[in-house]
Amino acid sequence: MFKLFSGNSQRKKVSLLDSDDDDSASSSSTSRSDLVLAQGIEDVQLDKESSLDQALDALYEKRGTTRERALSSIIEAFSSNLQHLFVEKKFATLLHQCLNSIKRGSAKEASLACHAIGLLALTVGHGDNAHEILEESVPPISQALKSSSESLKISWLLECLAIVTFIGANDPEETERSMQIMWQLLHPKLGSNVVARKPSAEVITAVVSAWSFLLTTMDGWKLNPKNWQGSISYFSSLLDKDDRSVRIAAGEALALIFEVGSLEKFFIEPKGPSDSSIHEENIHREGFTHMRGLKGKILNQVRNLSVEAGGKGSVKKDLNSQRNSFRDILEFLEGGYCPETSMKIGGDSLNTSTWSQLIQLNFLKHFLRGGFVKHMQENEFLHEVFGFTPKRKHLSGSEHHLSSGEKRMYKSPNSVVNKARTQLLNKQRMLSQGRNAGHYAVGLGDEEL
Repeated sequence: MFKLFSGNSQRKKVSLLDSDDDDSASSSSTSRSDLVLAQGIEDVQLDKESSLDQALDALYEKRGTTRERALSSIIEAFSSNLQHLFVEKKFATLLHQCLNSIKRGSAKEASLACHAIGLLALTVGHGDNAHEILEESVPPISQALKSSSESLKISWLLECLAIVTFIGANDPEETERSMQIMWQLLHPKLGSNVVARKPSAEVITAVVSAWSFLLTTMDGWKLNPKNWQGSISYFSSLLDKDDRSVRIAAGEALALIFEVGSLEKFFIEPKGPSDSSIHEENIHREGFTHMRGLKGKILNQVRNLSVEAGGKGSVKKDLNSQRNSFRDILEFLEGGYCPETSMKIGGDSLNTSTWSQLIQLNFLKHFLRGGFVKHMQENEFLHEVFGFTPKRKHLSGSEHHLSSGEKRMYKSPNSVVNKARTQLLNKQRMLSQGRNAGHYAVGLGDEEL
């Protein structure tokens, strides 16, 4: 972005305003400068839009490497700036060309297309367009996940599915649908002619991270228990794996499950005939005992991982990351204290105080990569997600110049952004009422589930 005034020029402007001499001349000169600068910004915007048009046209080319370069250009443009005007004109075209790349392109092209679709969803924010992205993307992504064997491509497909669902889902059923698609990579429903593939550590980590990211948007009471029974036991088994990224992802998933609550939705109750109320009572008691035992096992696993010594060939940075993560998880499981984090975005602090917020922040930061700071500073959707209000940079002391398309998108009471803001705030309010009604203590020694 353009830095219009240095500290000296700002002080000079103030002194001119305080003086009665040459007031009109100063004002006229400043106005002309502002017009020139504004025109320069318009020219840059037009140049960028023209480059995006060329990149979009290149997605029709037959040569795969040409399409890959075009997608890289689109990703760079959408990461470095919020392309609202381009999206207003070319939203559908860009979406469907990227979906074509997922269906027919190489692994690299499909991965780039996934990144581009996720950035497109983050740019449009919550609303009808985001829901269209979700509905159009689920079938080709689901099919690609079933047929692909390359870990990098699978990871990008999962990240894309997570992002478009996070933004575009209108109800819990749509979110759980995407979570189930992810889950089936680890627990496939096998037919007579289907051979199960053992997922790599990279794929396991990607599935668990994407699944957890979507769980942050769910109210525990609305989860379908048939979908997730046994997940706590599965995540506990992942804590014993050799790969540290798998362990950390599983540990954070478990912390999130305990934070979300409704633990009975995530573990398998003993089964038996329910021919009497006494028998049902025994089943419930056995389930309670099983859950307490599983909690105790997880607590021991987490405690051991928080102090694990480095073995031969161990990378110190990875080991420290694991220790720090599991110390936070241990403190939460024992006392109910969530890790509090703070990071600087420009001159502003972005704070998290729950596992849900921390998981959302880390996932979006990873997905946006070099575009994270830019989007956190200017993306209205992300401001609403994190309750983050950055200091606004003004153009010559006045409001930042908006194109007509951006004005319609942001200023109109009936705009997509304002409607999305209302929907998102209502959703967050409902979730916070359920989660914040009391302390987050999960007390693994407590008598209640």
